[in-house]
Amino acid sequence: MTSEWKIGDVRIVKIVEHEVNIPLNGLLEVPAGAVDRHPWLREHFLIDDETALLSIHALVVDTGDRHILVDTCVGEHDKPMPMGPTNFLESLASAGFRADDIDTVLCTHLHVDHVGWNTRQVDGRWVPTFPQARYLFGRVEWEHWSTETHDYLNVDETVKPVIDAGLADLVETTHQVCDQVRLVPTPGHTPGHVSVVIESGGERAVITGDMAHHPLQFAEPDIGMPADSDRAQAAQTRRAFIAERVGDGALVIGTHFASPTAGRIEPDGESWRFVS
Repeated sequence: MTSEWKIGDVRIVKIVEHEVNIPLNGLLEVPAGAVDRHPWLREHFLIDDETALLSIHALVVDTGDRHILVDTCVGEHDKPMPMGPTNFLESLASAGFRADDIDTVLCTHLHVDHVGWNTRQVDGRWVPTFPQARYLFGRVEWEHWSTETHDYLNVDETVKPVIDAGLADLVETTHQVCDQVRLVPTPGHTPGHVSVVIESGGERAVITGDMAHHPLQFAEPDIGMPADSDRAQAAQTRRAFIAERVGDGALVIGTHFASPTAGRIEPDGESWRFVS
């Protein structure tokens, strides 16, 4: 399944790996009455008042001369988040991008569902899936997780083989990828988490990564989720992000938002809403 958006001369293409129903209070730490306070969520973003549809997808940023793959889903790994068979590479090819066409792989952070297709298994070994690409890993993110453990990590299978192959660049949280694409720091979910800004033709889009998992977190930015490294910092990051997006009107593309995946954040009384 694919969707796409245009930002000036840049095309952004969504490649879905999995969509799963998940308890909203489980994905997030939802206070009582939250859905009733924001009934607009029911139109697109909930299966019912207790269930969300979570999308695990990658985004290809096609600038015309660059093919940048943002986050690489779960992949073929059977731990720590087994999701079953996937047709991700076939979906990527159907959208017009072979593995060898990808020149940059960019991971917003190193949790398992954002690094999976960094590698694939060949003859019992994990090898880079995109051999023509430079893989961009955040320096802060790697320095933290290379010495820490977490239930949402499998870096020995998904990151270290890329580093060992000489295909990785450790970059800062403000790294400029190319003229149209840059990183911005959005810490809290993980220490070195980044979001991705795309600018072209006077237009702007921002890919969230896991700065937000569901539009409810724009309505109530203090709502965290169990995998957050620093819940208070994550909430502060979301509040700053909301203020910036209300100010600049940028298209927000949610890394885990099911369709409609992209929209804009607008004031809604004393709160905010995500308008697709």
